[in-house]
Amino acid sequence: MDFSYSFAGFAVGAIVGLTGVGGGSLMTPLLVLLFGVHPATAVGTDLLYAALTKAGGTWVHARQGAVDWRITGRLAAGSLPASALTLFLVHQFVPGGMAGASKLVSGALGVALLVTALALLLRRQLLARARRHAGDRSERRVAAATVATGFVLGVLVSISSVGAGAQGVAALFFLYPTLPTVRIVASDIAHAVPLTLVAGMGHWALGSVDLALLGSLLLGSLPGIFLGSRLSARVPEHFLRPALATMLVLVAGRLMAA
Repeated sequence: MDFSYSFAGFAVGAIVGLTGVGGGSLMTPLLVLLFGVHPATAVGTDLLYAALTKAGGTWVHARQGAVDWRITGRLAAGSLPASALTLFLVHQFVPGGMAGASKLVSGALGVALLVTALALLLRRQLLARARRHAGDRSERRVAAATVATGFVLGVLVSISSVGAGAQGVAALFFLYPTLPTVRIVASDIAHAVPLTLVAGMGHWALGSVDLALLGSLLLGSLPGIFLGSRLSARVPEHFLRPALATMLVLVAGRLMAA
């Protein structure tokens, strides 16, 4: 077990606890750029890491009655088939499977990080716009748009491990502007568990998961998330989100230029 990975897990866990942003946007590029992990292995390992860590968060939110299972189900109806289809197509048509798709993974990860950064910076504007137009859409259209959002997230998460956090929350704010923030965040976390589990198991079947690396990350992430959650009330959000978005843009540029 490599404790440098555990330290990385601790750092990412603390940032996730502070900001609420999914660890995929941080952990995967950290593994690729700092530790030299193969992009496909970094994505596959991070997916199972996310599934296990977010399962605990889902349990807590569910006990508090914060999860809107209707929204979670709609997202999953689009994302789970999309994830399975994406991994199948990569396995069938990309030479070497995910291991042979490192350029595709790096490029997709870079784009996903840029979209995540925009979602962080424009979160208030997106929410305000959605609330102004809340009465313009029927329930059927909202349900269809939620399934379609899940489909896009399923493709993105399966290739890059990024998307189930900031981007999912941003989309739900736009689709359900009158819903309390805590229910949106809780529903998005609950949806991330089956999505990252399905995608992670698919990567495992394709040979792009490192179980020793996964154990090292989990060892550090759990206390990190606890500490970050405890400190979150003391650190101003208006400082955290722009700083995190700037970092994501820099990392995205490095990945896309590689």
